[in-house]
Amino acid sequence: MAWIQIRIDADKNSADHYSDLLMEIGCPSVTYIDGQNNPIYEPKPGEVLLWPQTIVIGLFEANHDMQAVVDYLKTASDAPLKYKLEQLEDKDWEREWMDNFHPIKFGERLWICPSWRDVPDPDAVNVLLDPGLAFGTGTHATTALCLKWLEQQDLSGKTVVDFGCGSGILGIAAIKLGAERVIGIDIDPQALVASRDNAARNGVADQLEVYLPENQPEFSADIVVANILAQPLRELHEVILGFLKPGGEIAMSGILEEQAQSVADVYAPFLTLEAIAQEGEWTRVSGKKG
Repeated sequence: MAWIQIRIDADKNSADHYSDLLMEIGCPSVTYIDGQNNPIYEPKPGEVLLWPQTIVIGLFEANHDMQAVVDYLKTASDAPLKYKLEQLEDKDWEREWMDNFHPIKFGERLWICPSWRDVPDPDAVNVLLDPGLAFGTGTHATTALCLKWLEQQDLSGKTVVDFGCGSGILGIAAIKLGAERVIGIDIDPQALVASRDNAARNGVADQLEVYLPENQPEFSADIVVANILAQPLRELHEVILGFLKPGGEIAMSGILEEQAQSVADVYAPFLTLEAIAQEGEWTRVSGKKG
């Protein structure tokens, strides 16, 4: 199916207004993007922040009367309408999406492979994982930093906690790398479903347990990985460290470069910290519990 989109120049005060107008006239998809390079990090729970310059994008079928859309937006808005209409190329979007995902290697022996691709090295440690609703496919730098760290550890017979397990990618990789038991914890029930499904696809369902925080059992682990965000890493440091045995090791990511030292400072009294690792603008803080 062919599509056409309208891109509207807005700001953080008018973006919702334009979105409501588009939805009122049956626009099937409305999205916001940053009009400038003004990243917004770590909103408070339930808070939706918009950029000072926000572009509102409404998507319509190509045969839609876009002049009627423009006329309606002009009459329903006080400010002059600044917009651009763009025809989108008609493609097999599912095929296009699948073609963007390839097997990725982490370290010397770990591969993350989409299920529709051939495994590059059958003798390597291969995790089959498809993009889904829960975060974690290996393509994001924060996940990559944790996977590379796990690949370097001796996980044989170890118990691992995947705090904020998302898709289950880190926990499943840990099992494939030799861990005996992985406990995944996440506040999102969809993440638990995704983790279970991905564990089953990889034949490790009997070694992966997943819990919402209020249902998690009491235990201690040899290894903890936490790929979340800097703010919860700081605020929940007592909870996260509580999972870790003395002598156990931890890796944390989801931390921007400018946030890394503040996270390290919170954990420094409890850990012997390693050098902060960085990939692009993202970092990993890791260490060993005394």
